Amino acid sequence: MHSLSASRRHSLAVAVTLSLLLLAGAQAQAADLLIYEAGQEGAGLSNAGAAALARDPSVLMSNPAGIAELKGTQLNVNAQLILGHYQFARDSNNQFDGNEGGNALKYLPGSSLFISHQIDNRSAIGFGMYGNFGLLADYDDDWAGRYFTQEATLIGVSFQPTIAHKFTDDLTIGIGPRLVYGYYRTEVAVNNSVLGLVDRPDGQLRYKDTDVAGGVNLGMLYQLGPRTKLGLAYTSKVTFEFEDKPELKHINNPLLNLALNRGNLDSLELDMSIPQTVLLSVAHELDGQWTLLGSLGWQDWSEFGQVGVSVDGDRISDSTTLDRGYKDSWNISAGAQYQYTPRLRWSFGVGYDSSMMDDEERTADNPAGEVYRLSTGFNYDLGDGLDVHAAYTFMWLGDMDIQQTKARTGQTLSGTYKDAYLHALGGGLTWRF
Repeated sequence: MHSLSASRRHSLAVAVTLSLLLLAGAQAQAADLLIYEAGQEGAGLSNAGAAALARDPSVLMSNPAGIAELKGTQLNVNAQLILGHYQFARDSNNQFDGNEGGNALKYLPGSSLFISHQIDNRSAIGFGMYGNFGLLADYDDDWAGRYFTQEATLIGVSFQPTIAHKFTDDLTIGIGPRLVYGYYRTEVAVNNSVLGLVDRPDGQLRYKDTDVAGGVNLGMLYQLGPRTKLGLAYTSKVTFEFEDKPELKHINNPLLNLALNRGNLDSLELDMSIPQTVLLSVAHELDGQWTLLGSLGWQDWSEFGQVGVSVDGDRISDSTTLDRGYKDSWNISAGAQYQYTPRLRWSFGVGYDSSMMDDEERTADNPAGEVYRLSTGFNYDLGDGLDVHAAYTFMWLGDMDIQQTKARTGQTLSGTYKDAYLHALGGGLTWRF
């Protein structure tokens, strides 16, 4: 990491690009980025027992060892839709004009596919394609926080081959090398006002890129007793390196144009990571109908908050690291499944995720906070090896205050995301051959 020399510090091209991209160029989402809900039956449990309960091949997403518990060949396909309410409301300390942005998270569709195959009584292989990382934030273009962000999308889709083996009657180990396709896009308004004296229409900066990165999922499943299983899973960090030339439109501030022409900016690189996680789960069969479930998890958001930035041009090359002040988070959940009839199984669960940031670190491009989850769902056996399932999760974030100040002008965006919440609807089919 190094800074610009004194002779180059006058170059506003770097200053403009960094000030925009560092604020709008880290991750954008409207809740925690890691999404437990991928349409699978377990989505009705608020992640309770996710690393210990193996009902279908989707278990490989949370614990690769789980597929060794599945008989024959199984195919699981799912779809989900996330709807949200993220409405900013300004307060008396707000210093920016513009509207309040509308609903920043309208909807986000998704799908997943999992397959497992039992090799013998001790070994199994599988494959999963799923998206459990990233959300969409989309404000009105002329909202009060437009100089911080207008639109941002970060999506990660994982492709995970998996193998699991029972080393003893009680201990199973699984591993899933993970290839993740990442897509990132951001838009932010550029203030064309000359020294605050001349009022001009805003310009706009756009930046988008894709990258492919790798990681690994590891899992252990242990039979504690005839009715109790313990699951422990780890997912490694996955680091994206997005690199492209920012697109600038309608920049008619003569000072900005002069600086941009001097800087001759060729590319800007943003490095950001999906955090490593640890999940401990337990599943206990109380009787022939009831299964009790619980989970405790850790997510390394402090590492995710370190965003690497590099700027390259004909005469300048600079790199730095932005510390967003994030902290590690914990999640806990409890739930149960009830076998109501031989064909119908009911799931329900509650969960809590601590916030990845303190209130003073909250920004418009990442209005995250603590999350309370309430979930339910069902699985129905249609016969001939075919099951259908559906699940619903309500996620409550409540009121989240924000006060974010522009370093150059000293103006402050101030207000509250009032009564923020998310709905996750999902369902799918499982075939057993």
